[in-house]
This record gives sequence, C-alpha cells and structure tokens, in this order.
Amino acid sequence: MDLDPADLAEDVHRLFEDLASRRPDRRHVVAGECMPVVDVFETDRTVEIVLDLPGVAADALRILIKSGVVLIVGEKERPVLAKSTPASFHLVERDFGRFARAVRVAGAIDAGQARARLSQGELRVVLPRREERRGQGRLIAIDTGAPAAAE
Repeated sequence: MDLDPADLAEDVHRLFEDLASRRPDRRHVVAGECMPVVDVFETDRTVEIVLDLPGVAADALRILIKSGVVLIVGEKERPVLAKSTPASFHLVERDFGRFARAVRVAGAIDAGQARARLSQGELRVVLPRREERRGQGRLIAIDTGAPAAAE
C-alpha cells in the first residue's frame, strides 16, 4: 500500500507539533531550511539509513515508519552567539531549521525491531529485514467436510 502524499504531509505536520509540545523550553526554529545528507544501504539482513545531523539533539528528532516509508523529521537550532560580544558574519554555510526526509523502503521489514542511534552527529536507523513471504508456495490443507474420526 502506497502512502498518499497528503497523509505524508499530515504526518510531517503532526511530528513537528509533537516536537514543539515536548520541547517547551527550547527555541523553536521556524525559519531556515535544513536538508541533512542521507545514505541508504542494505545488507542481507538489514536496511540502514544514515543521516549527518551535527548539533541536533535526540529530543529534536522523530522517526515514523508507515506504509513502507521511513519519515525522519527534526529541527536544528541556529547557534547562539554570546550577546556580550558583538559579531558580524563573513560567511554562513551551515544549515539550520526544520527538516523532513522520507525514504521508501522496498521489501519486507520488521518495524517492531527497528532501532535508531544518534552518536557523534550521525543518526543511524537500522531496519531488520523480514523473510519475504510473497511469491513463496504454501500448502493448504483440504477439508473434506467429513466429521473427524472419534478417538
């Protein structure tokens, strides 16, 4: 079953609202655009998604698996400069702001065993593969309708 783009947009909105409600003491980013780079690779046992997220806290992230799509949303706060020291920027290349990345995963995965780890600015989402059952033969018992023999 494919995920409808309107459903995807609603999920992104809902996850951003969840972030805002669970982080009331943080400044929330409403401006800026952040597009973390992502790698997706698969092994014989897993599908793995890796994002570079330096400066992003775990409580600023949400991950949802739905209809074969992994949705990762979050927000990277703009660095705070000391107010006592006036500064002017000469070059600004680092991204900040809200972001949402959607990755479609082919094949059967075990969402219940999925795990994510944020370490040293890298988010790694590991999705264990489940044995593909489609296309495999399976014997079906035949009921004759006859009453079972008494033991």
